[in-house]
Amino acid sequence: MVKLESSWLDLLADIFETPWFAEIKNKIIQERKQYAIYPPANLFFNAMDLCPVPQTKIVILGQDPYHGTGQAHGLSFSVPFGIDIPPSLLNIYKELESDLGVKPATHGNLEAWAKQGVLLLNSSLSVRANSPASHFYIGWEKFTDLIIERVSQNKENLVFMLWGSFARKKKFLIAQDKNHLVLEAPHPSPLSASKGFFGCKHFSKANRFLQAHELEPVCWEL
Repeated sequence: MVKLESSWLDLLADIFETPWFAEIKNKIIQERKQYAIYPPANLFFNAMDLCPVPQTKIVILGQDPYHGTGQAHGLSFSVPFGIDIPPSLLNIYKELESDLGVKPATHGNLEAWAKQGVLLLNSSLSVRANSPASHFYIGWEKFTDLIIERVSQNKENLVFMLWGSFARKKKFLIAQDKNHLVLEAPHPSPLSASKGFFGCKHFSKANRFLQAHELEPVCWEL
């Protein structure tokens, strides 16, 4: 039985009974025999465990977990306390300060966002140590695409932040008839942040949208 927060378990229950999801689990088991895998298995679903379906207001899509020792803990762009802040997250903090005057945090742990309804979802939920994108082949993307589809079909007035070409390609998965706000920008990576991520003002746009629909805005300060 999959251990998962109850509202997500209800939304995704049929998926966990499919042969292709069983194959994901089998591939992970085989990978663990040869490699270190991040994050720890109990944190694969951390984004959902911290952000139940009824509380979800914003979805920020990442690609796959950080592949360095101790970095990944199941939340896109986030690292645990005590781990150096990755370059993309530093740029997210810079945009936050420019947009809303939020002073950059001294750590990279975004759990406080997740607990306010920000689903920090990676497309792949695991990775081989020191090998980026190494687990895309095992089937995670099919699973997380269904998460995007179902949460967008079952809720209204969500905000989707799609940063970079990979995330922007997921736009077609978002239900068109539920009044969602889709915000697109280049990736916050140092390679692309200056091409339009800086100045996108997604954080203020998201909060204005939430408030316009009588939803509590996110406190982005960490």
